[in-house]
Amino acid sequence: MSAVSGNDSAGGGGRATGGHDEAALVLEDGRVFRGAAYGAVGETLGEAVFCTAMTGYQETLTDPSYHRQIVVATAPQIGNTGWNDEDDESGKIWVAGYVVRDPARRASNWRATGTLPEALQRQHVVGIAGVDTRALVRHLRTRGSMKAGIFSGAALADADELVARVNGQPSMLGADLAEEVSTDSLYTIEPVGDHRFTVVAVDLGIKTNTPRMFAERGIRVHVVPSTTSIDQILELNPDGVFLSNGPGDPATQDGAVAVTRGVLEKGVPLFGICFGNQILGRALGRDTYKMKFGHRGINIPVVEHDTGRISITAQNHGFALEGEQGERFDTPFGKAEVSHVCANDGTVEGVRLVDGRAFSVQYHPEAAAGPHDAAYLFDRFAGLMEGGPAAQRKEI
Repeated sequence: MSAVSGNDSAGGGGRATGGHDEAALVLEDGRVFRGAAYGAVGETLGEAVFCTAMTGYQETLTDPSYHRQIVVATAPQIGNTGWNDEDDESGKIWVAGYVVRDPARRASNWRATGTLPEALQRQHVVGIAGVDTRALVRHLRTRGSMKAGIFSGAALADADELVARVNGQPSMLGADLAEEVSTDSLYTIEPVGDHRFTVVAVDLGIKTNTPRMFAERGIRVHVVPSTTSIDQILELNPDGVFLSNGPGDPATQDGAVAVTRGVLEKGVPLFGICFGNQILGRALGRDTYKMKFGHRGINIPVVEHDTGRISITAQNHGFALEGEQGERFDTPFGKAEVSHVCANDGTVEGVRLVDGRAFSVQYHPEAAAGPHDAAYLFDRFAGLMEGGPAAQRKEI
């Protein structure tokens, strides 16, 4: 296969990183985009995806859902607000690589404790700057998300060799990644103010802001590993169970699906986000599929079927549930329905049991960088737990 090269200026990237190392972004179909090293120098492999958010790059980079993905920023200038000690959504940067057009030459924000390239270098994240990201995103929208690699310094080689390295990596289809990003052991986030409820959150790639939003509502959160059994969950006597966001192919998560079915059989209120939506959907008998290029951004409109309410949402997913708006279907746990769809393309954005005791959404109501239109879903879950089996036992 002969590689086709894109002509992109690398000057901005070289200045921002303080060096002039050449770099190349190589796609599995042979397309090559040239630029300058940004962050760490070396080699990284992953799935090339693009994110349309104009803000929140620190939250994006530290979101475990981006594990094994090379993220292309569509916003032309990245890094203006630097890097701080407060906005991480996990304990590290999870993206496999980062692609930007015009990196900021200096950080300017009162909360900044460093710069973005310094954070990438410190955590050994290989990036590339000076890329024509408009051309790259058009290519990914046309051809779909695909295997990719970023190469700089000594890792650079003949283009055909780089394409071969890219194509030698495993596909995201069939990737079982939740256990790789999950916590190793249980930890607890205490509520702010009076304790109202206790939730067990299954960590499939949970973000820091999720337990924080529960805690603000008086909810104690036990965050447990992705491999936790239904019996271990029930031993914690939860008022509700939460399924988090996470990376990889939901078709690999038979264990999480079995746990979800156990929760539904016990009648414990359940709430899922993103990957958790796909897990609940599978537990209800729906299939999943890999999207052409997915939804990744913070301005995606979602319609709630029952109310017609439209929320502008943050999203990050490359897989989706089968189904159509308002569709009702039978499950072993009662009637269920597709509760939300994307206004742009009709993709399923939520499912629920009609009796209300379990629901999930494909988008991120906990998105710290915004928008916050859907934060009310945490209050909805709290209301559901008021009538749940654990709450009834407490009354007795």
